[in-house]
Amino acid sequence: MSSMTVNDRIDAGWTRICDIYKRAGDREYGEAVSELTHAIQTALLAEESEASDSLVVACLLHDIGHLLHDAGEDIADKNVDMKHEVLGASFLEKWFLPRVTCPVALHVDAKRYLATRAESYLHQLSPASVKSFWLQGGYMTEEELKNFSAGDYYQDAIKLRLFDELAKDPEKKIPRLSNFEAVVKRELAAKFQS
Repeated sequence: MSSMTVNDRIDAGWTRICDIYKRAGDREYGEAVSELTHAIQTALLAEESEASDSLVVACLLHDIGHLLHDAGEDIADKNVDMKHEVLGASFLEKWFLPRVTCPVALHVDAKRYLATRAESYLHQLSPASVKSFWLQGGYMTEEELKNFSAGDYYQDAIKLRLFDELAKDPEKKIPRLSNFEAVVKRELAAKFQS
């Protein structure tokens, strides 16, 4: 890869992301929308709130970890937590700076944080999200709350999480993944030009 130019690396990153969504983006995960639809809706919500490029890209890619394992769409029904946030962030580190990967890595903890801080939040979650909440550790301890809120990018992770829960509308019209090419490539460029 060292002989590749920056533009080659940017193009390779974008192509790799597109390939993953072409291969597995139609998977469902207990929600009314596919993984690809959910990703696009989450990113659209970030764009509509005038979020930074890095948060838009984190929103688009936050669940890519679900597409990187072959454990099946019904893995939560088997009471298994595949730690998709860790899988996804680890994969994305090759392509993106921490301002993208950290919110991805923290979006599950953000759900736990929000539910612990306000029990009403848990009641707003979809049934699939509630089920995964318990598999992912449930309510945070005081120490976990403190550590989460002291970390870098935790505020972006909370914003991502709030968009995440709103991005499950089977009736919403969405653009193609290619509509996000420019913003994704800007964030890829930030990694390879740093």
